[in-house]
Amino acid sequence: MSDLINPEPTVARRASAVLIAGLISSAVIGAALGVVWWKLAPRVSVIVKSGETWPANYQPNEYLGADVAFGALALLAGLGVTIALIYMRREHLLSTLASAILTGFIGALLMWFIGTRLGGVDIAGLSGTEEVVVEAPLKLTLPAMIMVWPITASVVISIVAAADWFSAARKRDHADDTFSI
Repeated sequence: MSDLINPEPTVARRASAVLIAGLISSAVIGAALGVVWWKLAPRVSVIVKSGETWPANYQPNEYLGADVAFGALALLAGLGVTIALIYMRREHLLSTLASAILTGFIGALLMWFIGTRLGGVDIAGLSGTEEVVVEAPLKLTLPAMIMVWPITASVVISIVAAADWFSAARKRDHADDTFSI
């Protein structure tokens, strides 16, 4: 009778709980980190004049700085969210891996979307004015940086899986040694 009231959760239900928790946490963290990226990343100054736009001067450091800031934040988010998901569902790392990669990709896309939309400048609206220097909207020049969060998640889960495998192998070896006496 107690089995009918409190049935043991199925594997699919436990895997979906990890996915839902990952989606919620990555959406919240991705949105928050989008704001942090927007605040931290350096901006490029552009000159707008009669329908044309070009950088005010050669500024590769600002472009690189924005990409590095995004990558560092995505790396930290990937570590934090993946460790939390592993803690939630350590016994089945495959569902945790799928959840971490999917939610990492969604969180990174949300981080990019929020960061690039904040502080946007209507450059087309400024094109009719005389020459003006403005800070350009934040831009990710290395689109592969979006993959930092999911790759970090897969590396963390691979390390945990390898550690579990080595631990199980070591236990088997020690169990064999005790019976060989």
